[in-house]
Amino acid sequence: MTQFSFELDAMDSATAARAGRWTTPHGTVNTPAFMPVGTLGTVKGLLPAQLREAGTRMVLSNTYHLALRPGAEIVAELGGLHRFMDWDGPILTDSGGFQVFSLAGMRKIDDDKVVFRSHIDGNLLELTPEKAVLIQEQLGADCIMCLDECPPSGESLEKIGKAVDRTTAWARRCRDAQRRSDQALFGIVQGGVHPEMRQRSAEGLLPLDFPGYAVGGLSVGEPPLVMYQILDRTVPMLPVQKPRYLMGVGRPEDILEAVCRGIDLFDCVMPTRNGRNAMAFTSQGPVRIRNAVHMRDEQPLDPECDCTACVRYSRAYLRHLFIAREMLGPILLSLHNIAFYQRLVRQLREAILQGCSADFRANQLARWNRQS
Repeated sequence: MTQFSFELDAMDSATAARAGRWTTPHGTVNTPAFMPVGTLGTVKGLLPAQLREAGTRMVLSNTYHLALRPGAEIVAELGGLHRFMDWDGPILTDSGGFQVFSLAGMRKIDDDKVVFRSHIDGNLLELTPEKAVLIQEQLGADCIMCLDECPPSGESLEKIGKAVDRTTAWARRCRDAQRRSDQALFGIVQGGVHPEMRQRSAEGLLPLDFPGYAVGGLSVGEPPLVMYQILDRTVPMLPVQKPRYLMGVGRPEDILEAVCRGIDLFDCVMPTRNGRNAMAFTSQGPVRIRNAVHMRDEQPLDPECDCTACVRYSRAYLRHLFIAREMLGPILLSLHNIAFYQRLVRQLREAILQGCSADFRANQLARWNRQS
C-alpha cells in the first residue's frame, strides 16, 4: 500500500471534524470529499471534463452493475475502468454489497456467497468475497470494497447479528483474496441502528488492519437523528490515521453532520437524481424549478454558484427546458448540483482548517431552514 497515504491537516477541537489529504495512484483527494456516483462507468448526463470543472476529484462505480454489462473482463481488456470511462482521477468501486439490500427480492444469500438474478436478462450472477475482489481488480479502481451484507434498518437483532458476523468473515476472505498492491481495500462496519452491533462489527474488522474503513447500512430508512446517534457511537471506534467513508449519504445536512462527527468521504446519487427531476440544491435552500413562480424569473438558479447553469442561464430558461422536456435541463441541474456538493465540502474543509466547523454547520443549517 505504499502508493496510498492519508495525512491529517487539521482536526477541529470544537467538533470531531477532520481535514485531510488522501493520496492514491491516480491523485490526491482533499477531504472531506464527495464522490458523484457513476454506477455504470458514467455519472449520468455529464462528461468527465464537466465533473472536473465542477470540482470533482473522485468518482464511484459499481461492481455488480459493471460485472453484468459490459463485463469486468471486457473493461480489463480495454485498459481498465479509468481508461474505459476517460477518468484520470481516483475511482472507488462498491463491492455489490448494497445490491444485497436493494435487490433483496432478486438474490439468495448464504455464508459462502450471494447469487443474484440479473435485473437485465434473468441470468445468474454469483458473488463470493473472492469473486467481488477479482472483479474489482479487473476494473482497476483505486479503492475497492469488501463484500458485505447490508441488512434493512428494521431487521431483527438476531438477523443483524448474523449479517455482522457474515460481513466480518467475508472481509477476511476479501483481504486474503486481494492480489493487487495498487488498490486500497476498505472494510465495512455494519450493525444497523444497534450500537452494540456496530461495536461487534468494528471489533471484528479492526484486527484485519484495512487501509480504510467505511460505515455502511445507514440512510436506508432510519430517521436522520438515529443515523447521527449511530455515527456518534461508531466513528470514534475507527482508526484516526485512516480515511473514514460513509456510504450512500446523502443530503447536504447529513454531510454537514457526518463531517462534524469525523467522516471523510461520501457518495450519493442524490445530486444527479434530483437534478434529473428538476430539483436543485442552492445556497438558499432547495429550488423546484418546474414551479410556475419561475416562469418569468430572470435571476440565476443560485447567485453564489459559478457553474455554467448559474452563470449563463436564468431560472425561467431552466424551467422552460424541463417543461419542454429538453435533455439540457437535467444536464444543467445535475451539473449544478454536483458543483453545489463540491463547493459545500470545500467550504467545510476551509472551516475545519480555521477551527470553525461548528459555526459553519450552524450557519448553513440556519440558512437552509429559513427557506424550507
